[in-house]
Amino acid sequence: MSTDQYHEPPGELSQPTRTFARMCASLSEEAEAIGWYEQRIAVEQDDVARAIMLDSLGEEYKHFCMELEFLMRQKPLWRETARGILFQEGDIVENGEAAEAAAGD
Repeated sequence: MSTDQYHEPPGELSQPTRTFARMCASLSEEAEAIGWYEQRIAVEQDDVARAIMLDSLGEEYKHFCMELEFLMRQKPLWRETARGILFQEGDIVENGEAAEAAAGD
């Protein structure tokens, strides 16, 4: 079994912690795949191939969002912080600072 995703001995980690680590790794992989598809789509000249890639990109968006939702359900402080940043108008950095300061109050 690969342990590259763990920074501590896997046998010392609880099952929920190992699941959380796997989902974090999956989220990173989805983000990487989104970046790859964006690059491929940007240079693809064949309309059919581009359409297939766009469809695949949509799947990656869905997977990324589902994994993010799973992770935030496990960590209420993360979810609370995200609520102050995601889908908010205004300056992203300012929203982040305010959300971080307000989280856990």
